[in-house]
Amino acid sequence: MMAPVASREVLRCDRCSLVQFSTSNLLCRRCHKPLEVEEPEPIVSSAIEVMGMRASGTRCSKVAVRLREIRNARHLSQRQLAARLDVPRTYISKIENARAMPTLSSLQRLAEALGVNMCDMVQDARYEREREIASMMEDPFLAEMASWASGLDPLHRAMVLTHLREMANGGRRSA
Repeated sequence: MMAPVASREVLRCDRCSLVQFSTSNLLCRRCHKPLEVEEPEPIVSSAIEVMGMRASGTRCSKVAVRLREIRNARHLSQRQLAARLDVPRTYISKIENARAMPTLSSLQRLAEALGVNMCDMVQDARYEREREIASMMEDPFLAEMASWASGLDPLHRAMVLTHLREMANGGRRSA
């Protein structure tokens, strides 16, 4: 008779934060406290979760959302990505479902396996906004307008915008 094989599920100990494979006795390898094994969640439970919100209304990890976006854009399954990293598929699933947070070294390995910069893994709305501003500032006209606009008071800014709208509309007043 064969002995039962321990699950290859990756768990984080709530007490000492050690990330480890599930043990046969369900005790942490470091602090020897019980590991809580949770039922796996579906990869995507709703359209809301895809947008970065869980059905319960709590915010998903930005890393989780970005990992799923980048992995899907590269047409990789969780299993394929896990094979590149030599980790269990369940570890990738837990990261994508915000049930595990990778260490910085794991995040770097994930970025390398996906062929992206580590900054792309943790970008947020501010990063996107800064990137959009940088691309707009590549336009010489907009860059010069921005340098002049910073010295204008609100009334003069409104007047400049009004004139720009009129010129863009071919001289017609906008409503």
